[in-house]
Amino acid sequence: MKAARVHKYDESVPAGSVVVEEVAEPRIEDPLDVIVKIGGAGLCRTDIHIVEGQWQPIQDADNTLLPYIIGHENSGWVEEVGSAVTNVEVGDTVICHPLMTCGLCRACRAGNDMHCENGAFPGISQDGGFADLLKTNARAVVKLDPILQPKDIAALADAGLTAYHAARKAVPLLYPGTKCVVMGAGGLGHIGIQSLKALTAAKIIVVDPSDKALALAKDWGADELVKNDGNHVNTVLEMTNGAGAEVVMDFVGEKGAQDDVWNMTKPDGSHYVIGYGGKTNVPTIDIISTERNIIGNLVGTYNDLAELMVLTAEGKVTLHTSTYPLDAADEAMQDLNNGKLQGRGILIPEGVAA
Repeated sequence: MKAARVHKYDESVPAGSVVVEEVAEPRIEDPLDVIVKIGGAGLCRTDIHIVEGQWQPIQDADNTLLPYIIGHENSGWVEEVGSAVTNVEVGDTVICHPLMTCGLCRACRAGNDMHCENGAFPGISQDGGFADLLKTNARAVVKLDPILQPKDIAALADAGLTAYHAARKAVPLLYPGTKCVVMGAGGLGHIGIQSLKALTAAKIIVVDPSDKALALAKDWGADELVKNDGNHVNTVLEMTNGAGAEVVMDFVGEKGAQDDVWNMTKPDGSHYVIGYGGKTNVPTIDIISTERNIIGNLVGTYNDLAELMVLTAEGKVTLHTSTYPLDAADEAMQDLNNGKLQGRGILIPEGVAA
């Protein structure tokens, strides 16, 4: 089968970072294995960070993974199942939770499956979905209404799930009359805006440097738009009577956004870190004197993904995407890295309708 693989880590993310080549097809080895024929695989900034080597100390300290297939936002159709799989059948349309979980550890038992003690992460800790076929497990696949096309929803498996998970966690804080600032209306943020609109009655203020992204944000449910022009922090403070917002969601996480977000957060408010790549440097006195919270957000739970799929089927959450053939995986990576990609990039294997 064809697959896009990383062969080395390089912080410059040069052209040729991923190579599309022929590799062996995955095989059923465990009774709970599921092999999915990929209909769409989402391109994520984490894929850039993998090439840059940010994940190497965590997942591949001894470089034994290389070369391997990246891609952790995957959807398609069940191709083959292990002998113990009962929740899906060959031919079912599915979206794949990015983490393969055990179901037996304390985190899984508590419903916090993204913290599974025995989890594996296709596309990060093992071969992922930038390929014709992906091997995952029965606990990771969510059966979908066949009206949903994999290429249209693949990026919801991680970008959508992460954004929805953050919005859902913030629901108790966003009662009517509160304000929520969304920093970044790109691939993650545009899903976060829609999730917040579907789940809360808060006033949503969106900050982004792109006029086009801000115009789209209005369509997605933003109440107020702020151009990231160097004065955006002051603008938001003026809009919130000088106090800041009860919740500020940072879908950028680098290039100074993390500092701006902290400064837009109200005393006793919550700064949600969703995008990443930079560092948050906050004096401890600022945290205790204002009782502001910094909250990390990993991918959501299986139930979060199932809920998000309901909202998607109802038309309350839609993805803004650009599609590429699998053979153009490296071009797509460069477009994302150079800021040329609007919404989420989706790789589509040969033979799947674009």
